[in-house]
Order: sequence, then structure tokens, then C-alpha cells
Amino acid sequence: MDASALTTEGFWAAPKLRHALDREVVIPGSKSATARALVVAALSDGPSSITGGLDARDTQLMRDALRSLGVRIHTSFVDDTGEEEAFGCLCAQKSRPLTSAVWRVLPPRRFVSTGDIDCGLAGTVARFVLPIAAMAEGRTYIHGDEAMSARPIRPLLDTLIDLGAGVPDQAVAIPLTITGRPDLPGGPAIIDSSTSSQFVSGLLLSAARFRDGIDLRHVGPTLPSLPHIQMTVDILRDHGVQVSQPEPARWIVAPGPIRAGDIAIEPDLSTAAPFLAAAVLTDGTIRVPYWPLETNQPGALLLPLLEQLGARVHLQPSGDGRTGTLTVSGPGHWDIDGFDIDLSDASELTPVVAAIGALANGPTRIRGVGHIRGHETDRLAALEADFRSLGANVEQTLDGLAFRPAVLHGGPWGAYADHRMAQAGALLGLVVSGVMIDDIGCTSKTMPSFPAAWWSLATGSGR
Repeated sequence: MDASALTTEGFWAAPKLRHALDREVVIPGSKSATARALVVAALSDGPSSITGGLDARDTQLMRDALRSLGVRIHTSFVDDTGEEEAFGCLCAQKSRPLTSAVWRVLPPRRFVSTGDIDCGLAGTVARFVLPIAAMAEGRTYIHGDEAMSARPIRPLLDTLIDLGAGVPDQAVAIPLTITGRPDLPGGPAIIDSSTSSQFVSGLLLSAARFRDGIDLRHVGPTLPSLPHIQMTVDILRDHGVQVSQPEPARWIVAPGPIRAGDIAIEPDLSTAAPFLAAAVLTDGTIRVPYWPLETNQPGALLLPLLEQLGARVHLQPSGDGRTGTLTVSGPGHWDIDGFDIDLSDASELTPVVAAIGALANGPTRIRGVGHIRGHETDRLAALEADFRSLGANVEQTLDGLAFRPAVLHGGPWGAYADHRMAQAGALLGLVVSGVMIDDIGCTSKTMPSFPAAWWSLATGSGR
């Protein structure tokens, strides 16, 4: 049986760990950083190169969306000697292994819509590209997977209308058609970003290209995922954009050029989470190379929790002064007590942290993540249903999940077309026999190689 093996019912049999875990895992580029880099490069005043970007479904949809607005994106590859192939080459033409793709992004003089953008199930594509489409000549039909219509978008549409965009007043969800306005005014605006910090990030990314920039205030009761907003502010400042934050929930972006420049993408620390958790649950060891010594990725917030649970966490700097090898070991799920954690700044970690909590020896509470009901699926409802089906004692709270100790058993695990849900099911399967995931393929959203990598990790193959 190999990594893609299915049962007769079409489920992927999550492999149980068959050996002492001691592995190195190379994690692909950050989805969040890749999306921001592509958008900034598309809005810049000249060509830019992006190295190490995530090549997965969401980022392919982002590149296709930008191309539909007049951006040219070419691909080349750099091998382990640092030599570069011509743009547009294919992997199969290389005689040596490829280690990194380079995207050359050539922004247009002006954005012109070719009429159609497919967002799939990617909130970043919808929320980051809508403000660009609002500045493009022509009309753009924006659509996506069926479940995309349930993802929150209305606050962003209302704010774009206030800023002068040609969004139909009756538009409340995707699909929708937007009429571009190349001289989009911008200016003062308010938004309720309680359901997604991506509303703020999407507006900030394009704001320097608005005629008057933007003075944006968040007015909702909560503001989740603040590190993701900071990631947006940081990349804009790196490219010469004047961004000030006179108040915690107010951002002012001055109009002006966005400076072109080359961008190197960090590994996706949220994608690393199930691998690190695997070491913690099985008393094993996982090493992740190229871990950034300093980062604004929310995924890094997992490390203090793992240490709190008794794991040994060590980051050994490498010679480049920017990255190192992260090593996480133990203690084993049988030695994990319950815990109480606020994940409002790192809600993407919720499925993996929930898997740890379901196996803990004491009560566990995850707080601050009510907004993930509007993610790829209603993650709180999906997690509650899946864990209960495997025997967990779990219930939803107003803003999260509460677990009490229980003995889990095998059974079907619904992924709900959600990559993080599928990864959480695979993690459980390392220590619970018979976990069957209905759609392991949805992990292609952030790591197309996940099924093979996880199978190798669990079975000891491919060392």
C-alpha cells in the first residue's frame, strides 16, 4: 500500500506510526507570505522575483487571477548550485534536481480585466484580488467553488463601495461581478473585520494605488489573526509604502508607488504544525530545516504551547544568520495534561491543537477562535462532529472548543474540502487505529506532497 492508497469506500487510511519517529521534514513556502508577495509584486513599479513561493492550488489560483488582470508571471528554476534555467522551462528538462522555483512578476502599466477570476475555495484570492479588480479597466466576474459562497466577504464589499468601487449594492457573496475604476478614490473607510483579518490585509495591500490612499478603521467587536495583518504591513514597508498605525485598529496608507524588489519566502510554519505535533504525540523527534530565526508568521506561536506540554524545543541557527534547524521531541500523548489556550492570533493552528487536546489526560479548552466558523468550512462544527464520531468528549463553546478526556477509536473523518481538517485527521491516525479520511487530496491547498510525506513519516519508508 502506498501514500495514495484508498479503501474500497474511497477513504484514505491514515497510517498508524510503525516505528520510533526520528525524521527531518522540509516544509514548503508559506501560503500567507506567498499570497502577499504575489500581490505586492503585481502592484509594484517594476519587475520582481519571488523565490521559494508555495506552488499549490491556492497560489496557482492567485497567479491565474493576477494574470487575468494583466500581470505577467514567468517561472524559472534554481538548482542546488544556484544556477538558473531560462524562464518558462519545465522540470522535466532539467538534468539535475530542482530545489526552488523562481517567479518573475511583471506588473502591467494599468490593470485590464479579461473578464473571469476563479477563487476556488481560497479566501486570500477573493479578498486580496477584489481591490485590484476594483481598479482594473472592464468588468470582472469573480466566482469559486460552491462552498466559496458561504465564506464571509460582505464587509469588504461594503467598504469597497464606500471607497468608490463599482460593486453592485446587492452583492453579498461570491459569485459577483465588479466594474473596475482605474481612478479609485480611496480615502477614509471603516470595516468590521471580526470574521476575517484578510479584509484589512486585502485593502492595505492595494491602498497605495488608490488616488488618496486609505485611512482604515476596524470597528467590530474582535480582530482576529493580528500577526497576519502585521505580515501585510511589514511587506508593504519593505517595499517603500508609508504605513502608519496611530491606533491599534487603524491603519493609514499614503498613496504612492510600491517599490519592486526580490522576495524570498519562508517555510509555512502552520503547515509544519502537524509534523511537530506528531513528535509531541508519539515521543518522537522531528527536525525542520530553514526555520526562520525571526518571523511574524502565526504558526510560530505553536512552539510555546509545545514546550508548555513538555516537549523539548530547540532552534539551532545555521550559518546564514537568518534560519536554523528546529528540533521538537516528545513527550508522548500519554504524558500530556490538559491545557487552556487562546488561539485568536493563530487560529489556523486550531485543528492540530484540537487533535492534541482530544488525546490529553485532562480537560482542554481552545478559546478566541469563533471566527473560524467562516473558514474553508465551519471549522468548529466540523471538528466537533469529527471528534465526536471517534469517541471524543467535545463540545463547541461561544468562541472555541472544550474537551474532556476520552478514549478515541477509529472511524471516518470528514475533511470538508479543508486542508487543515485533513491534516488533523492524519495526525490522529498516527496514534488511533482506523482513522479514515474522506478527502486527503484537499491538502494540495498548501502542501501537494502531504499524503506521500505523511505516509513516509508514519511507515519509515523513503528515508
